[in-house]
Amino acid sequence: MKRFFLFHISLCIVWLSFSQSALQQFINNPALRHASVGVQVTDLSTGKTIAGHDAQKSLTPASVTKVITTATAIELLGENYRYATRVALDETDPTRILVLGAGDPTLGSEAFGDNTAAFFINAADALRKELLPDQEYSIYVVDNLFGYDGLSPEWTWIDIGNYYAAGSYGISVFDNSYRLFFNTSDRNSPPRILRTEPDIKRMQFTNSLTLNTSGRDNGYIYGVPFTYDRILRGNIPAGRTQFSIRGDIPDPGLLLGETLADYLARAGIKIGKVETARIDYIAKNPASYKIGKIIHTQTSRPLRDILREVNVRSNNHYSEHLLRIIGRTQNADIYSDALQAGIDYVKKFWEQQGVTAASLTLHDGSGLAPQNAFSPAFLNEILVYMNGKSKNSKAFFDSLPKAGRDGTLRNFLSGTKYEGKISAKSGSIAGVQCYAGYLIDGNKQYAFTVMVNKFNGTRPQVRSAIERFLLSL
Repeated sequence: MKRFFLFHISLCIVWLSFSQSALQQFINNPALRHASVGVQVTDLSTGKTIAGHDAQKSLTPASVTKVITTATAIELLGENYRYATRVALDETDPTRILVLGAGDPTLGSEAFGDNTAAFFINAADALRKELLPDQEYSIYVVDNLFGYDGLSPEWTWIDIGNYYAAGSYGISVFDNSYRLFFNTSDRNSPPRILRTEPDIKRMQFTNSLTLNTSGRDNGYIYGVPFTYDRILRGNIPAGRTQFSIRGDIPDPGLLLGETLADYLARAGIKIGKVETARIDYIAKNPASYKIGKIIHTQTSRPLRDILREVNVRSNNHYSEHLLRIIGRTQNADIYSDALQAGIDYVKKFWEQQGVTAASLTLHDGSGLAPQNAFSPAFLNEILVYMNGKSKNSKAFFDSLPKAGRDGTLRNFLSGTKYEGKISAKSGSIAGVQCYAGYLIDGNKQYAFTVMVNKFNGTRPQVRSAIERFLLSL
């Protein structure tokens, strides 16, 4: 027995020494020479750290922030939670149609391959059966659940106006994004604007785009919410009869109301004024309507499906709505800051679970804000908790993409011994490359977080270095 015990201790020492040696090789990689690097690898069966470097250092996380957002959301709301958008008549004015937003980011979304017009078809059909054909109606869209500060104040100008930095409001539609189409077939002229899909009639573009021969999309759209002037900069591929880039819809609530009005008009219902709750919100007059008969309720897919969309495709838009719905469950006052309430709850919740959150600085739910920061140790504690203590463990694990197979990890570790055996979230913005998740391979069951900031090498070099480190585990 004593001999076996000594053998076991010796094996552990060799194992830990090998892990630390591989870690040192990773840290000493030339591509990381001037980088800040944090690593934590935890054995899920014992809770022991098997590799670590500067694990308590707060680093910029990029999209691995979504691990925190999705874990908190499923713990608070449960995997079967669904958003519910209701269409009703105003009890005080039966000629006024109310659309009551619940913060659902999936209305008209392309993410799941569903019919993007389903809400409008269903609502128009239900209303047609209820309304009088010779009466004129108005539409009032109640999109004030999160207020109207739909962006994190820490997002950068280069992002605002683009689809991946779309605002988050009580009503969202079409992923809060539009496609702007160009004809670039004339290589000697600037790209010619063709149209937007969906059609947003008020949009005005100042076009400073140029053409490239690389075939890469380097086009950016700049603009702020609730305004319709946009500036186009950068370059897009030449020689295309049709090429599109995506921007954020300036006023999703109003576009939803106008789109519903079009569907109702085609159904023979007369529609006059279309407005949102924004003016009343600014005037602090939220009681300008009274909910009467509910005509239609559109529910989203369950939260477990939404979480998988967030983590597999790194969907910023869905993630930002999750953090705000977390906040609104904690403070129902629509004049309170839903984003900040969500951030406050995230820190409070994890501290209540015994996770040390001192390293956490959070400004959004998606990781787009470069000022976000937390330590590898903090994120790894969450991963360990979600694996061993959460009743939502399976749904959370299933939401993560598999290396070499899914989403943002499709090409990561492809063709290696760990293809399909690592389920993790990646994160990247300028100068940042991170991975966090699980390695499950027989008796090897690890949670890991690798965070690299301000690297001097190329991104492919950094990814390759991280792959070699994980393969050494």
